[in-house]
Amino acid sequence: MAGSETEKPLRKIADAFKELASAVNSPRPEVQVAQFSHACSLVSPLFGCLGIAFKFAEMEYVAKVDDLVEASKSISTLQVMLDKDIETNTVKKAGGHTRNLLRVKRGIDMVKVLFEQIIATEGNSLKDAASKAYAQVFAPHHGWVIRKAVAAGMYALPTRAQLLKKLNEDETSAKIQMQSYVTASAPVITYIDKLFVSNKLGIDW
Repeated sequence: MAGSETEKPLRKIADAFKELASAVNSPRPEVQVAQFSHACSLVSPLFGCLGIAFKFAEMEYVAKVDDLVEASKSISTLQVMLDKDIETNTVKKAGGHTRNLLRVKRGIDMVKVLFEQIIATEGNSLKDAASKAYAQVFAPHHGWVIRKAVAAGMYALPTRAQLLKKLNEDETSAKIQMQSYVTASAPVITYIDKLFVSNKLGIDW
């Protein structure tokens, strides 16, 4: 039975990230891997809504979120997860949890920038918003072939109206939920960046 709430992905995403934000804004910030990976899994369908331009992002993001969901069965917090990988010297190992966390963080960061751009712009085309979000977050880490494929895919993006219809929102409600996610995701992204930087891992790899 589909209630109206289940058809509001934006609201679910915003609410999940509000909970994460309160965890990182608490006096002793800690993020549970289970809570984090669940919140990130709610973002996955968004990439699908954006069509072919973000197909690579969807495939990479979904697989890496799945890995973190699996990891959450045996690892309590993000900090513990990093500690384990540092201990076993597997931080940068392909398929490793820490590397996957960095990739997932980029996914939620890209959605944040995309929502900021959508809120700030008028008109029915998402091309500028999506191009800016991609250029800012993903492009520096991608080779020429992927960048070219993404640029070509930008012409197949849904219109703003089509995206809102897929998300079951109108212009006003969508902006409220998008802003809510932007506000809540910012401290979460900062927290993850700090985890990497404080452990001298850097975030540009």
